[in-house]
Amino acid sequence: MKSVLIRMTQYRPQSTSTEQGILDYVLKNAEEAAKSSIHRLAELSYTSPSTVVRLCRKLGFEGYRDMQSSLLYELAVRKQNQEDKEKKIGRSDQLSDIIDKITYRNIASLEDSRMLVELDAVARSVNYLCGCDTILLFGIGASFVVAQDAYLKFLRVDKSCVLSEDIHSQYLHARNAKPTDAAILISYSGYTEELLRCARDLRRQNTPIIAITRFENSPLSQMADCNLFVAAMEDIFRSGAMSSRIAQLNMIDILYTAFINRNYSQHIRQLELTQISKQGLKEI
Repeated sequence: MKSVLIRMTQYRPQSTSTEQGILDYVLKNAEEAAKSSIHRLAELSYTSPSTVVRLCRKLGFEGYRDMQSSLLYELAVRKQNQEDKEKKIGRSDQLSDIIDKITYRNIASLEDSRMLVELDAVARSVNYLCGCDTILLFGIGASFVVAQDAYLKFLRVDKSCVLSEDIHSQYLHARNAKPTDAAILISYSGYTEELLRCARDLRRQNTPIIAITRFENSPLSQMADCNLFVAAMEDIFRSGAMSSRIAQLNMIDILYTAFINRNYSQHIRQLELTQISKQGLKEI
């Protein structure tokens, strides 16, 4: 089931002033909105039914009824968990508070990301990965760590993949890309200029782009062939990617596992072949 409230929250920064009236009303009065007809919601948000329908489709729903049924389901699920998802890390927090808050925020990020997953986008991404000659991985900063995790995973099953920590080398990989390759670009914001430069070069090379990014109509998401959206609970305290990194790693795990599942027997045999034994330790 698609999450209405998460999609609305993620979409709001890029919405029009008219759309914001609808978004703000639903986000503040979710239970009332879920019971309202399309005409009533338009009246309460000072918009029109046609504007409501267009917004529903922008958010990935077929129409108002689809969004309304999803909202009703989401509210029922959220009643089972009343914990405050907006807890901030405070200066006076004890160590036990920090452990609880960080753990909860990471769990919440994964749960919210699950609600943003489009099965069709995942399936098409796996098709690209299974059919390509080489997987090209792109990311900088914390996103590079996620790309490196993907590199090591696909290497285990002998899938040709390329990754470089040096951004200038990543530029070259993008310019040397082929239509028979597939690229995974990882950027939570979707606005990282270095990644956008790679994406533009990949587009010129007609190389399929899989973007792991937040739910927003960002420059990266606009250039991608497949968008795998993730959610995160980052705030001003953020000194480095936290929950966003966890959500991105989870998406890599999903892609990798689905990739293995396409040719399960062969990949399992390859995993057994690539187990590296260490003296005095069990095989990894």
